[in-house]
Amino acid sequence: MQEIAFEASDGFPLRGNLFSGTGQKPAVLISSAAAVPDSFYRHYANRLLDLGASHVLTYDYRGVAKSTVPKGWKPRLHMKDWAVLDMPAALDQLKKTSGGKPIAGIGHSFGGVAIGLCNRSADFERYTTLASLSGYYRNTAEPFAVFAKMNLLGVPLTYPLGRLPKWSGIGEALPGSIFRDWARWCRNPNFLFEDPKVPEARHFNAVRIPVLGVGIADDPWGTPRAVGLFLERLANADVSEIWLSPDNRADQIGHLGFFRKTRAETLWPDIMGWLLDGKLPEGAIRRSSVKAA
Repeated sequence: MQEIAFEASDGFPLRGNLFSGTGQKPAVLISSAAAVPDSFYRHYANRLLDLGASHVLTYDYRGVAKSTVPKGWKPRLHMKDWAVLDMPAALDQLKKTSGGKPIAGIGHSFGGVAIGLCNRSADFERYTTLASLSGYYRNTAEPFAVFAKMNLLGVPLTYPLGRLPKWSGIGEALPGSIFRDWARWCRNPNFLFEDPKVPEARHFNAVRIPVLGVGIADDPWGTPRAVGLFLERLANADVSEIWLSPDNRADQIGHLGFFRKTRAETLWPDIMGWLLDGKLPEGAIRRSSVKAA
């Protein structure tokens, strides 16, 4: 693992970790969930190397963890920038490093949404969206708790502090403007897809690569309705869907648990087989949908 620095096209400095192996299988870009540091995915990255990935890149979005906001940075920080500016920069970095190897991607939660916003989906051989969803709060399993935590606690904190602090319990500290974007989307029944400030949502119709949408049965955010509404937006992609369940009620996976090292032998193999070899997991079902114009 090598810590690396690179820049987005607007000059924002980003940090990530490059994992290099000797395998000849595709390189893999791992795009994080909102407010989750890239270090959370290090065990997953190392296992991909063990299975033959040539390189794996994890990275922090602007304003998150090690991709700190530079002193004197003036432009407003938007949540959509994570997909529109930061993900393409990471992809270019991986392409340069991997020397022309095919690239697969896996996006956790927002990292799955990013494949539709980035307008770079054609650079991937295939992509996995893991616990990615259309985030309207009423589509979650705990709608009133989600609304209160984001809008009655989180948003008010961002005005005097200029950021959402880590002690709020929502994740890593976030710039206030980014968190307010997130909260605004989650108040809208159509999530970011109806936000006039996100014209990049039109790029979802340009995604035509194979996509595996992975849902987690006990994820309070990624309910079947929330995940289904998101996958419908990938109307021109070849989308397959699979749901993973905990072994028992005491063995919770939730929104974050898939990437924990304890899941390496049970949940990772099938999804890694898809990323590295293009083999759909047993039980994955291709979604039938009306193709977008």
